[in-house]
Amino acid sequence: MTTVATAPAGLTFRSSQGRWVLVATVLGSGLAAIDATVVGIALPAMGKDFDVDLAALQWVVTAYTLTLAGLLLVGGALGDRFGRRTVFVIGVVGFAAASLLCGIAPDIRTLIAARALQGVGGALLTPGSLAILQASFTPEDRGKAIGAWSGLGGVATALGPFLGGWLIETASWRLIFYINLPLAALVVWLAVRHVPETRDPQADGPVDALGGALVTVALVGITYGLITGPGAGWTAPEVLIGLIGGAALGVAFVVRERRTGSPILPLELFRSRGFTVTNLVTFVVYGALGGVLFLLPIQLQQVGGFSAVAAGVSLLPVTLIMLLLSTRSGALAARIGPRWQMSIGPVVTGLGLVLLVRVGADAEYAKHVLPAVVVLGLGLSIVVAPLTATVLAAAPAEHAGAASAVNNDVARAAGLIAVAVLPAAAGIGGSAYLQPGAFDAGFDKAVMISGVLCVLGGLLSLVALPSRRPARIPAPRPAPRSTAHCGLDAPPLCHEVDH
Repeated sequence: MTTVATAPAGLTFRSSQGRWVLVATVLGSGLAAIDATVVGIALPAMGKDFDVDLAALQWVVTAYTLTLAGLLLVGGALGDRFGRRTVFVIGVVGFAAASLLCGIAPDIRTLIAARALQGVGGALLTPGSLAILQASFTPEDRGKAIGAWSGLGGVATALGPFLGGWLIETASWRLIFYINLPLAALVVWLAVRHVPETRDPQADGPVDALGGALVTVALVGITYGLITGPGAGWTAPEVLIGLIGGAALGVAFVVRERRTGSPILPLELFRSRGFTVTNLVTFVVYGALGGVLFLLPIQLQQVGGFSAVAAGVSLLPVTLIMLLLSTRSGALAARIGPRWQMSIGPVVTGLGLVLLVRVGADAEYAKHVLPAVVVLGLGLSIVVAPLTATVLAAAPAEHAGAASAVNNDVARAAGLIAVAVLPAAAGIGGSAYLQPGAFDAGFDKAVMISGVLCVLGGLLSLVALPSRRPARIPAPRPAPRSTAHCGLDAPPLCHEVDH
């Protein structure tokens, strides 16, 4: 593989090569981010095409999140050691190949397996996008590059559901996967031609692949048990094996991370109360959000009578509000501390979710959907930036990237578990998504449950967080090499990491 000869951290924002690097990383991370949002809109069409129940559709979503969440930290560590551009390109190629398999899938089992492979590709390409920007640009221009990546990524994420909805409505849900192929080819060409190769010179220890495998299989077991339990019965052997086996592997993962010299999850981060509490709040809020966003496209299309395009763009105001307000929210938290925003933000977010009970049969967007979406966007704008800043402030500088990646993994795991649990908790199962009345009643329960969870998250912040920014926890002795990397597709959540 050839590359343009460029010293690490030597690109400027205004240079031609710098712009091409930015385009490559935006398009690469956008592949995974857009695909994740569009698949939710396609679920009703997939269900009808394959004639499957809700549990199968849950696996279409969770299979991707399982492998992505389980291997995200490993993907970042591989990039640090073997080259961030190399691992990024491998991830893009793998994601594209899995997208092709999704598009030609003859049955739901094949589609679920291909989605799991997509998650593996996403776990390789996602950490690389921001790590490449950090390592390639000069310190003076790094903030500009990441800011541009954030804005352009937000635009791409906003346009994705509109394009996906149009493809689903006018042609077939399979096109949402086929469209990844030319985009991936463009990203690979740009990366090979313009992106310099960078590595962490201190990353000479073994990559903790065993840790990544343990946490991934643990998530698979727990998720399988949670999805299968409502239908098969909680005492069914396969359910018990999944839940108990998954929990045992989770414990084994923690033991492994305590003993290995190069952990993918530095457990010393959790010695900070601020870090631990913030991740608990993340788990609650993003779990509530992920569960509702899994059900909302089905509710809009099957109950509200919305087209796939209308359902796809229904949440666009959330993206726009966050783009406008998140930076200001982060600046406010820097002045007054994160406690009040992390207490109020989840409550406002919960109110937005509860307002979705007004979305029923023959719902009107401006009257029934938009008010809830606006409140939801305001709540997330209040809480997301302070939440991220608190996570990073609670970690030593050499673990900033790892802390950020852990927080994102917590958010993904929360959404994963919520998708598995919330439908059953709300009484939605089997073919209920094909019965508008039954699904509508369950959806109302689901948003109420999620709203209450968000309020509890806000109360937790109020009680457990200090009123001021938490002090950094002391670095462990001897300080291990950092596996810090930025594995996020939530743009504002990444700060500079020094190796």
